[in-house]
Amino acid sequence: MILTDTQILDEMAKGTIMIEPFRSECMGTNSYDVHLGRYLATYTNRVLDAKQHNKIEEFIIPDDGFVLQPGTLYLGVTEEYTETHAHVPFLEGKSSTGRLGIDIHATAGKGDVGFCNTWTLEISCAQPVRIYPGMPIGQLIYFMISGEITNYYNKKRDAKYSTRTVKPVESMMWKNKF
Repeated sequence: MILTDTQILDEMAKGTIMIEPFRSECMGTNSYDVHLGRYLATYTNRVLDAKQHNKIEEFIIPDDGFVLQPGTLYLGVTEEYTETHAHVPFLEGKSSTGRLGIDIHATAGKGDVGFCNTWTLEISCAQPVRIYPGMPIGQLIYFMISGEITNYYNKKRDAKYSTRTVKPVESMMWKNKF
């Protein structure tokens, strides 16, 4: 079951959901709109290796925008820091973002219960498009869970994306054993 606006606000009052900064005008019927942060990053190598630490180059999106180019993976970040302690958060693109040909995640749209951080976005585009810091970029949807949790993300020893940041984070696949 997806939480409604009223339920999201109730959970925020209980402390099981946190959104910072929170703006009431960003609350939808059953979602919360998140915004593109100031930082973007691209990988420094064109060929990525899943067993290696692929380095990124970060840059600040100018106030007059930045033009995304097809064929390049950009890592962005949400302005909003979130915590989710009793629900499964999903980050989806807004329809207005999609209608500009922007995808905000390749496969990583679901968070885990216990995820506490900003959201790194895996941004790609269908054609050149100018983006701006602070623009609405996606929406968070919260799902109820059933059953007891013993392995919260923020308590896992091997959680790779738990250090609080305002910048996009590159893939940590290389930390896995395979």
